[in-house]
Amino acid sequence: MAATYLREMFGPGARARQEAAGSRASYARMEAKAGALDLLTEREADFLAARDSFYMGSVTEDGWPYVQHRGGPAGFLRRIAGNRIGFADYDGNRQYLSAANLSADPRVSLFLIDYPNRRRLKLIGRARISTDPADLDAVTVRGQSAEAERAFLIDVIGLDWNCPQHITRRFTEAEIAAATAPLVAEVERLRARLAELEGQNQ
Repeated sequence: MAATYLREMFGPGARARQEAAGSRASYARMEAKAGALDLLTEREADFLAARDSFYMGSVTEDGWPYVQHRGGPAGFLRRIAGNRIGFADYDGNRQYLSAANLSADPRVSLFLIDYPNRRRLKLIGRARISTDPADLDAVTVRGQSAEAERAFLIDVIGLDWNCPQHITRRFTEAEIAAATAPLVAEVERLRARLAELEGQNQ
């Protein structure tokens, strides 16, 4: 349920515009149901477990919005317990932009998209970085050769399953390969049969 998400994201300006547009009453009813947070369920946990990338927004120390793409094997962003999620951070370009941003303001926004099924999930929460061995273990992807330098831990406050209307379907190489495997196999069978027939006619 997006009640807490909406309560946190709607500011006075947005509410005023909603009032002018005639949509404020319905959003106000939704906000009235808000609690301390929108609880993550198995639906969200399963969605996270299937994702191999997401976008994370934070704010620089000078107030600029900063969006970073994060990628890894499916499930690298995971629900740890309750409303806490996290992921392992590995040695990269050593710019430390997100890490620095979180030191000044822990608020983050995550955007996760399932392109083939046209679904998207938005999350907001407060993040922190940890090098505690237990936290690193909780976010480490088994079989990963690189060693995690730190764990990003995010306590989710709000979530919103967004409208899928304008999501264009996109597929990974692995998804395309799986979908076309029967066609490739059939082509190979037909080629073999054609070669056999040509051999008989010589």
